[in-house]
Amino acid sequence: QVQLVESGGGLVQAGGSLRLSCAASGRSFGSYVMGWFRQAPGKERDIVARISWSGTMTYYADSVKDRFTISRDNAKNTVWLQMYSLKPEDTAVYYCAAGRNRNGITQREYDYWGQGTQVTVSS
Repeated sequence: QVQLVESGGGLVQAGGSLRLSCAASGRSFGSYVMGWFRQAPGKERDIVARISWSGTMTYYADSVKDRFTISRDNAKNTVWLQMYSLKPEDTAVYYCAAGRNRNGITQREYDYWGQGTQVTVSS
């Protein structure tokens, strides 16, 4: 069992930056693939980024490549999403998730979810 708590969301102007954190409790955090997803009103929950259990392999959605960076520290049971050059279309609730599938990019491949944190980017 893994419990996930996101933080760091907020209101930011276009072009600004935010760093989201996801603190995990429970056993074996280091054995989970961690993902960040986002869901805008009326839209599906989509993958933003994914990081392997070791932190050596990452995946990014095309829409955030070169702007977002995912990282983790297994000793701190924490995963981060650093977001730069934010755009209004990045506005969404951001969720972190833990799963076992190293190639997981869909919701169903993740077993544990946080409650989400709102990111709003104003134009």
